Amino acid sequence: MRTLTQQLTQYAAYHRDRRNIVTHFIGIPMIVLALAVLLGRPAVVPGALSLTLSPASVLFVAATLYYLRLDVPLGLMMAVVSAVCLAFGQWAAAQSTLAWLAIGVGLFVIGWVFQFIGHVAYEHRKPAFIDDVIGLLIGPLFVLAEALFGFGWRPALREAIEQQVGPTRINTDRAAAHR
Repeated sequence: MRTLTQQLTQYAAYHRDRRNIVTHFIGIPMIVLALAVLLGRPAVVPGALSLTLSPASVLFVAATLYYLRLDVPLGLMMAVVSAVCLAFGQWAAAQSTLAWLAIGVGLFVIGWVFQFIGHVAYEHRKPAFIDDVIGLLIGPLFVLAEALFGFGWRPALREAIEQQVGPTRINTDRAAAHR
């Protein structure tokens, strides 16, 4: 299994334009919320547990376990994010079918529009998941790590990533982006 540094570095290689990263700060949370919503049905409350089980909870718990295996502190932060997403998804899934689908599909489509705008208009490079499907799982972790880097969190990790893929920038030359 690749390390946290290796996973984030591989993902970061597809995301060096700051404007693309900004679109990911909008698009990825929308997609993650959409998954929590759309996979929030069917839901069951087994026995005496006050916990709701749904396909979303299975997905988010599995993802959180993977994140914890990569890095405990970051995994714990993602667990909090996941809990918030699951709570929203559970709320949305309890709405009428039309509202549930409108919220879930709307978030999903708009989130992907932001993703593709970032890659087509700014990064000029295909999304990471095209070459490695694990990029779909690393995207949310990348967004959280980038946000934390902005607050000075784990400078050695940020430096290790930038040492391999370079710092973020603003692409002004399309030809340079394809090198």
